[in-house]
Amino acid sequence: MKELIEYISRSLVDDPEDVFVEEYESGRHVEVELSVAQKDMGRVIGKGGRVANAMRSLLRVAAEREGKKASLEILEP
Repeated sequence: MKELIEYISRSLVDDPEDVFVEEYESGRHVEVELSVAQKDMGRVIGKGGRVANAMRSLLRVAAEREGKKASLEILEP
């Protein structure tokens, strides 16, 4: 799941080397934390949060396929 968010994020931003993704797992729950450069925050969040919500939906579907629950946290740089 970390790889999915990393791939999507690197495709969206201007500085792909500034994308950092961490994955924390506790039981059936997985939390993915995404950090990007300050200037790329708008691209990752999108207008009205649409891009961020789409990434969260894709993450939930990928987690459900593995029998888990997942959440995405976008961290402020």
